[in-house]
Amino acid sequence: MNLSSDTIRESLRHLAARLRGARRKYQNTADKPPLRAELFSAGQMEQHGKNLAGTHRLSLTRMPDQLLARLAENEGILLRICTQLRDTAMVSRRITPAGEWLLDNFYLIEEQIYAA
Repeated sequence: MNLSSDTIRESLRHLAARLRGARRKYQNTADKPPLRAELFSAGQMEQHGKNLAGTHRLSLTRMPDQLLARLAENEGILLRICTQLRDTAMVSRRITPAGEWLLDNFYLIEEQIYAA
């Protein structure tokens, strides 16, 4: 399979866009700055849990379970990107450090995929 770096970049852009969309979809605290490098005490964690639970709304209608479909789609994207990166590396084309990391550590992801 002959893949160009443009094909890999496009796949990564698609994945990044999906992740950004998922983050926006589940982010209920858009008006608050994100918590960075802040560790909560037990009391703070309890209060944060109560605040977070207060933002959830119950519905009488059953919502479709999308978790397994999303996981399967993410698995497909990861497998496709890893294959593209391997093919690119096999023809001695340069890949980014992040791509090298993924190739070096993909076995960890595969262990989780096939352990289920």
